[in-house]
Amino acid sequence: MSEALTGGTTSGLAAVTGATGFLGAHVIEALATRGWRLRVLTRRHPAFSHAGAPVEVVPGDLADAAALDRLVEGADAVIHLAGAVRARNPAGFLAANAEGTGRLAASWRRLSPRAHFVLISSMAAREPELSPYAASKREGEARLVGEAGAEGGFTILRPAAVYGPGDRETLGIFRAATLPVQPMLNHPSARLCLVHGADVARAVAAIAEMAPARQVLELSDARREGYSWPEIAAAAAVALGHRPRPVQAPRALLALVARIGDIAAARGAGTGMLTTAKLREMRHPDWSSGPEAQPPAAIWQPGITLDQGFATTIAWYRERGWL
Repeated sequence: MSEALTGGTTSGLAAVTGATGFLGAHVIEALATRGWRLRVLTRRHPAFSHAGAPVEVVPGDLADAAALDRLVEGADAVIHLAGAVRARNPAGFLAANAEGTGRLAASWRRLSPRAHFVLISSMAAREPELSPYAASKREGEARLVGEAGAEGGFTILRPAAVYGPGDRETLGIFRAATLPVQPMLNHPSARLCLVHGADVARAVAAIAEMAPARQVLELSDARREGYSWPEIAAAAAVALGHRPRPVQAPRALLALVARIGDIAAARGAGTGMLTTAKLREMRHPDWSSGPEAQPPAAIWQPGITLDQGFATTIAWYRERGWL
């Protein structure tokens, strides 16, 4: 049996995976604000800080078919955030990001076929050859499309690099900004889109309410052409109160650091370390987006600028001793 945490009445039921993660916390808050009832799949008992909307907990994970059935039955929307950004090997990425998505989608089509399935993928899925992570996100999209068939209603969202309070994946950018010089991992002409977690969450909540258009959409902040690495480093340094001094990191040094990260990852250690696959993703020259790839402005527009987002994120890190 699932367990109800709080009471309340709202109009629709959202079944959510990945609710206890960095982005999941933002999404839960955004859904609650828009009046959704919430049912979440989790391996541990969560403590949600929002007020108002009820949260029902289904114990389990993406390998638990019975738990997935309980999660999606009777849902009006299925919001799939759970996945892996780190794994020991390609099989680990596929198990979390592709096979898990396929199992969840199969439960959805069998038990709540009229629900809107919203898959939070990644812009990395545009380039599946770059890394096992990127390939697994692309395969997860394919598994959803395959399970949906001709009738299932879904939306695939590919956020740019997501940052914000609570995120550990982009913490390295801010730690690097505290150094006497900031190492640049890519050529100055390369472009990288960024988006704040709270803006992604607003997009997810808004799109979940829409009729599914069976489409793939990207999410970035208002700078859809992306930022150069020196711009990102400078914005982080300024937000920290430091003078920016970006310096191009030598390729040989980056390759060595990434190889050390590969060894640590294979041993199940080194969380957060640079790996060869992650370096290929980061050195891709074009992670820009465009207006045609984004949701219609009438549905969603980003509201947080890079300067605002970096300032609040750094304040959060400092309060908790992460910086």
